[in-house]
Amino acid sequence: MHKFLVALFLLSVPIPTGALAHGGTDQEEKACMRDVQRFCRKLMDQGDFTILACLKENRQKLTSACRYVLVSHGQ
Repeated sequence: MHKFLVALFLLSVPIPTGALAHGGTDQEEKACMRDVQRFCRKLMDQGDFTILACLKENRQKLTSACRYVLVSHGQ
């Protein structure tokens, strides 16, 4: 899950990746963890971008906290 949030962050920030020390915060990870487990569990072994696509496909069903994380990262 942590890798997913790092990928989410990297997708939304137009700076060199070497300048990044940490992607999403623990709070952001917790905001989407339940939604990932609920809607994207079968895809969890297919990589972070697949999980991101799953969350975006299920946007209307996500908790408001997870939707906020997506929006705040330009997704």
